[in-house]
Amino acid sequence: MQRRGFLLLAFLSLLALTSAVAKKKDKVKKGGPGSECAEWTWGPCTPSSKDCGVGFREGTCGVQTQRIRCRVPCNWKKEFGADCKYKFESWGACDGGTGTKARQGTLKKARYNAQCQETIRVTKPCSPKTKAKAKAKKGKGKD
Repeated sequence: MQRRGFLLLAFLSLLALTSAVAKKKDKVKKGGPGSECAEWTWGPCTPSSKDCGVGFREGTCGVQTQRIRCRVPCNWKKEFGADCKYKFESWGACDGGTGTKARQGTLKKARYNAQCQETIRVTKPCSPKTKAKAKAKKGKGKD
């Protein structure tokens, strides 16, 4: 009885291990099945519906073309694209004249050979709340 249980456990472990190895091999393939091309050029991720969500990215290498699944986050900044990743500074002080605050970002990573700006500047409206109000709400209910 113990031997049967041990064999079953060994079989399940082997099955799980081969499944994990197969998944890893699928992720490692960059050029696709039977591809010997080294210089793939990838286009932007194009959502299947609306302007965000799951979509496809087309790649070309010589005469070969390939489509891979990709995802465009729904909160991406359209000015600089979803494939350009930036490291941002903290938000600056509120400019009373324009009612906005700004921060600058420097390029951290350009995915899929995307054409990205080295530095960008983004703005957002100033929050109408003040820190004093936020602190008052935080302490509420601790009596």
